[in-house]
Amino acid sequence: MSTQPKTVAFHTLGCKLNFSETATISRDFIRHGYAITDFRESADLYIINTCTVTQNADKEVRKIVRQAQKRNPYAFIALVGCYTQIKAEEAVGIYGVDAVFGNSDKFNLLSLLDSFEKQETPQIFHTDILRDDTFISSYSTHERTRVFLKVQDGCDYPCTYCTIPLARGKSRSDSIANTMKVAKKIAESDAREIVLTGVNVGDFGAGTGETFFDLIRALDSLNGIDRIRISSIEPNLLTDDIIRFCAESDIFVPHFHIPLQSGSNKILSDMRRRYKRELFAERVHQINSQMPDAAIGVDVIVGFPTETDIDFQDTFDFLQTLDITYLHVFSYSERPNTAAQQYSEKFEKHIKAERSKLLHTLSDEKRKIFHQKFIGQTRNVLFETMKSDLVYGHTDNYILTAVPGDKKIINQILSVELFEGNHTTMKGKLYQ
Repeated sequence: MSTQPKTVAFHTLGCKLNFSETATISRDFIRHGYAITDFRESADLYIINTCTVTQNADKEVRKIVRQAQKRNPYAFIALVGCYTQIKAEEAVGIYGVDAVFGNSDKFNLLSLLDSFEKQETPQIFHTDILRDDTFISSYSTHERTRVFLKVQDGCDYPCTYCTIPLARGKSRSDSIANTMKVAKKIAESDAREIVLTGVNVGDFGAGTGETFFDLIRALDSLNGIDRIRISSIEPNLLTDDIIRFCAESDIFVPHFHIPLQSGSNKILSDMRRRYKRELFAERVHQINSQMPDAAIGVDVIVGFPTETDIDFQDTFDFLQTLDITYLHVFSYSERPNTAAQQYSEKFEKHIKAERSKLLHTLSDEKRKIFHQKFIGQTRNVLFETMKSDLVYGHTDNYILTAVPGDKKIINQILSVELFEGNHTTMKGKLYQ
């Protein structure tokens, strides 16, 4: 009989959803007697949960594999997740990789391999994700203050630039009853905040008769958790009812992250997004009218193949006029088997870099203005980490706050008087 590895190390690339799933996989290994070690240390087994949103994400996988090999040349290295789902043959060809598992297979590592011994030929475990209608509940454990709870997986939206439906399959979720069971288990831990995550969380319950609005109403009654945050939600699924409910809730925080992708209706049409910019502006207006203190984050893509200078200027001007807090800016990256490949237009890297820089600067200005609104105010902060002599945490409306203190206040929610802010952080002092 083969001797099982004693130590396993995990590394996660990509989104909050990946972090929740890595934690679930790691708990399965713990139940089977494995000891979890830091990825920066030598381990018998390395498991890398991959991302494939951009070409850079693909390159990062190779870099992480090299790091694992350097730490232990004899270790078994397994890749799981979105990159391996879409590019299994490419992934298994990376030097040092012993096995790859697609998204439908990654939760079954221990049953698919009875041992983690290196073979002459790397192994592929790859199920057709488009035929998968199962939902595996997951939640993170890497932060005791904040837990990422997966409530939905997959996507039925055919955006022309995106490979996520190919990597994750169709939209699916658990029942509200089962989701509540997991949430109650989290509430029994010392976590203070739950972040609802998924590929398209607003599509929760698709085809079941339940809705995302039904879910948040159920979660609002959860005891033992101080805050619930919605990680990201499509503007066409962010209804007036959801906004109104969050505004009146004592547990759902005033923070929304909404993908826009472009401020040009022409580009939104080319992307096959399910809204126009007028709807997006209305969603922002509704949030601000009902929650004046709310933080609003926005995803934007620059350099889509058909984006002209005029289209980009439309996007910039539109974002400049919106009362939002910050931007997440992504440079378009051509992905295989996406409809956007049909477009012949190509961008020079420097053009995308220039546009990205302009939006990053705008984001810094927006966040600084938002922070300045709260100078002299007192807000509750959930403290999470300590660096040097400062303890850092977030307000309910997602302001990163630093106060002098010690680590004993980590995982506490305390009142902080805010007195100075820039484009990244606000300084404060504990309110006496």
